[in-house]
Amino acid sequence: MKRRILILGAGLMQRPAITFAKEMGIETVVADGDPQAVCAGLADRFENIDLKDKEGLEALGRALMNDGGLSAVMTAGTDFSASVAWVAEKLGLPGIPYETALDASDKERMRRRFKEAGVPSPEFIIVHSSDFSQNRVPQLPFSFPVVVKPVDNMGARGCRRVDSEEELRSALTDALSFSRSGRAIVEEYMEGPEFSVDAIVYQGEITICGLADRHIFFPPYFIEMGHTMPTSLPNDRAEWLLSVFKAGVKALGITNGAAKGDVKLTPRGPMIGEIAARLSGGYMSGWTYPYASGVEPTRAAISVALGEAPKNLEPTRNWTSAERAFISIPGQVSEIYGLNEARSIPGVRDIFPRITRGSPVKFPENNVTKCGNVISVLPDREAAIETAERAARRVWIRLSAPNKETAAFLNLDQDRDRDRDLRDEKRPFPPSAYMLPGPLQQKLLQIPDPENRYEKILSGALAVLPFHDFLDAPLTDYHGRSPKESLEVVRTITGLELPIVEKPSDNFAILGRRFWKAFIRGSYQGALYHIDELMFQAVERNR
Repeated sequence: MKRRILILGAGLMQRPAITFAKEMGIETVVADGDPQAVCAGLADRFENIDLKDKEGLEALGRALMNDGGLSAVMTAGTDFSASVAWVAEKLGLPGIPYETALDASDKERMRRRFKEAGVPSPEFIIVHSSDFSQNRVPQLPFSFPVVVKPVDNMGARGCRRVDSEEELRSALTDALSFSRSGRAIVEEYMEGPEFSVDAIVYQGEITICGLADRHIFFPPYFIEMGHTMPTSLPNDRAEWLLSVFKAGVKALGITNGAAKGDVKLTPRGPMIGEIAARLSGGYMSGWTYPYASGVEPTRAAISVALGEAPKNLEPTRNWTSAERAFISIPGQVSEIYGLNEARSIPGVRDIFPRITRGSPVKFPENNVTKCGNVISVLPDREAAIETAERAARRVWIRLSAPNKETAAFLNLDQDRDRDRDLRDEKRPFPPSAYMLPGPLQQKLLQIPDPENRYEKILSGALAVLPFHDFLDAPLTDYHGRSPKESLEVVRTITGLELPIVEKPSDNFAILGRRFWKAFIRGSYQGALYHIDELMFQAVERNR
């Protein structure tokens, strides 16, 4: 029988699986609901099938069986491990039972399996869309804060921390909108750092293929701005965490295939966030773990899907690979700068932009709305981290002006409201790029805003009133840029000198409080947008 594999998904996260299968001499048939999926052209054969369509995938599998044979079915980095198990079970191929896959993809079933087996995980309740009303929120058997998420989605879609009954209403509405089954889970919030684990499971034996530190930001959402492989945890703490993960894998009944887990190290010890019956999708199994260790878990997962024992799972090196994301404030992309410069930094291995000129962008509320990722690998941990972060800072995104989403984010026309927000200790989401301490907030409000001089704006004669205390402050933006670094980005992109002048001058159009407010709210992007909007207004007035 011809060695042929059906791979679910033709996105970037499935590229390693498609590539390795072909290297192993296996014919690749790839299915995806998106005919324009980025890796569709890599497959020997592509089929446009929605990955939720289990029966359609089964029919494809049967057709392949009758036309030369089918040896395996698998996925990596998608939330369709249940579809994989359905096809494997129906066609008698290696894999886990369909019911086991449901336990590993439905958070309600997952939590129940953990509870039955005594695996540490948070207490929870389930809310059905048919029972939910904005006027009546469920009574919780545990106290705030809690976490709300859909039971059947990935990438942190619809997932957020909730601190009050009022927030619970909107959080449930959001989570239920992301749920295919109309269910949301409300669970205890787990305090502590978070870690990701990948593993290959063959005949019940669990081989760990990576333990990474996750870097989560921007509450109340859980936005992963990157991960670092391997973990910095001491060995005893790492083994403790991995023992709980392994107990979770066994509780779910995953005996052949892959397992990906998110685990928190809480004051009560390690607790399971979730475990999926697949390899991870955040560049970990296909990129950072292979770079750091020399091991290719994707190749091993293909072997297990074929019913064969995995090989070469012993690390051959102990390097560090760091993945970091770059993001944007809301708007539409006008230009992207610095991709080639970032790629040229020694130690940078990959850059994966998700946006192009004209793309709409938003401040991320989940892990699928970021603008791109960079990956470094070096023998030294600190050097690898610094390299990835420097590369992410080197990618600059300029937004089109005017734009109502960017304008609403910066909110410069509502001076009184913005001044009030600047004084608030608790700020709304999305957060400002620079979080000013109280004394600097008051100094900002004292900076005047001279009238626009459009003839000087058109000539490029712009100067800035001083805000030295801010520029010298030990503050950083979303990507770690200091105020002075961000100001230099603005000067470089615009080609303007933007001198800082102590008082208004007839020689310049003067940028004052509104410029600094845009800068503080949106870093270099906010300042750029403010200048570009002034330029647009000047051109319009000159027509």
